[in-house]
Amino acid sequence: MEDALIEIFFNEITPLQKEQFVSFEKLFLETNQKINLISRKDHNNFFTHHLLHSLSIANYFKFKSGTDVLDLGTGGGLPGIPLAIMFPEVNFLLCDSIKKKLSAVDEIVESLQLKNVSTAWQRAETIERRFDFVVSRAVAPIGDLWHWTKKLIHNNQRNNFKNGLILLKGGDLELEIENWRKSIFKNNPNAPLPILDEIELKGFCKDEFFITKKIIYIEKF
Repeated sequence: MEDALIEIFFNEITPLQKEQFVSFEKLFLETNQKINLISRKDHNNFFTHHLLHSLSIANYFKFKSGTDVLDLGTGGGLPGIPLAIMFPEVNFLLCDSIKKKLSAVDEIVESLQLKNVSTAWQRAETIERRFDFVVSRAVAPIGDLWHWTKKLIHNNQRNNFKNGLILLKGGDLELEIENWRKSIFKNNPNAPLPILDEIELKGFCKDEFFITKKIIYIEKF
């Protein structure tokens, strides 16, 4: 990653954050040679396809100090680690069911000296903590993620936008969204429908990778 590249998108970052982003890319790609975190064919696209994609959340959601965020299915630490670098006063729990990936994440977090990150080797249904937000990147269909996480998001508001689920998704999501809505009404036809916003990322970055990419934000109700 060229040092100046991240500043094109986030010119408010500090020298320390800039250094951490550069180090994160290096550590991640070195680790990926030993443990399959992403396709090795995608190494040359790491900045755009993985780091910048994760950070797109930070362009639309400015988390306040003390906010608690769960990264569900973090894999190699995406989007959790980039967001933790961007928001050093926000608390992140990176959760995954694959232990070897989480062990790699622990090593990266320790190398970067990120004090606002902890990890958990478990599935969503076994998590007992509550959070302001759950973030996730290409882990499962919208309906599954919503049903898994709705109990994990508490009602105490500390940000200027409602607590909720923030997903990085791609492609045509019309059927996914429709199936999610049907699942809500299946057992309770009179159930309220949570507010879902689709944020297109092609306006965030002009690279063709982002043409079909979106942030799905579902408010807690």
